[in-house]
Amino acid sequence: MRIALDAMGGDFAPTAIVHGGVEAARIAQDRFEVVLVGDKNTIETELERHFRIQDLKISIVHASEKIEMNESPTAALKKKKDSSINVATRLHKDGQVDAIVSAGNTGAVMASALLGLGRIPGVSRPAIGTFMPNMEGVSLLIDSGANIDCKPQHLLGFGIMGSIFLESLLGIENPRVGLLNIGEEPNKGNELTLQTYELMAKSRLNFIGNIEGRDVLKGVTEVVVCDGFVGNIVLKFAESLNSAFSLSLKRNIGKRILANIGAFLLIPAFKRTKQIFDWEEYGGVPLLGVNGVVIICHGKSSPKAIKNAITEAEKIVQEKVNDSIRTEMNSLQGE
Repeated sequence: MRIALDAMGGDFAPTAIVHGGVEAARIAQDRFEVVLVGDKNTIETELERHFRIQDLKISIVHASEKIEMNESPTAALKKKKDSSINVATRLHKDGQVDAIVSAGNTGAVMASALLGLGRIPGVSRPAIGTFMPNMEGVSLLIDSGANIDCKPQHLLGFGIMGSIFLESLLGIENPRVGLLNIGEEPNKGNELTLQTYELMAKSRLNFIGNIEGRDVLKGVTEVVVCDGFVGNIVLKFAESLNSAFSLSLKRNIGKRILANIGAFLLIPAFKRTKQIFDWEEYGGVPLLGVNGVVIICHGKSSPKAIKNAITEAEKIVQEKVNDSIRTEMNSLQGE
């Protein structure tokens, strides 16, 4: 297996990205090869910072251009044909790599994947699925930013792809699917959620009905379905919880001696809790519905996040998630 890593994409590229690629290669034990895509000289300079990499399965594919984080995705893709993300996409399309991981310009990664790889037959809108830690374990928020304006059939597709993804990747049988709404009653919400509710209720999904924002962290459902506008707001809010919680603890504990003593005893519990809500533990988010495996990482991804994103890509390829989505979508069209 070969996994392409966009070495030039991200706020801390190429240093953090290459570092993450090296760490992934160290734990791979010959399971996969990390293909670093980007400026060859720059990547080689970064690799020189690391020791004992001669035996690691790492290779370089040169790309003379890179797309900056603040560039217009569509314009940049057309203008920079030899950008690292475009080159990675071509490698995937030609079957030279099995997956792509990028922390670069999200819009550019999505556009390159859609234009270069196309959609899985039956998928009208690919969607970004994001892991959301909760009190029961983890759930998948879909869509978390790929589609701002959606139709009911798009949300139904998100629920189907999210269910298949969790079944394949985490082994969750028949995951519960909830529609994020402003109330639990079937007659609550706007026209989009009202029509989506009807579609999901008639589908083969394990649909439990509407869920509210307060239910996301309770873990009442494994798949949380919403449009990308709502999903991205929920995601960005959730990302702030970890740092806000940590800062609040430091401010309050530091005021009292007894509190400091108690905090010292609770350090292991605090670390476990922080780990659960640390987005870097989940690496990146899959772009589900494209005819390939594409993992989109946070622009501020650290080496740890990149390493975890690469191992996530490996598992998606191994579990043949796209084959399952393709089969389900074909079945849905036949109904």
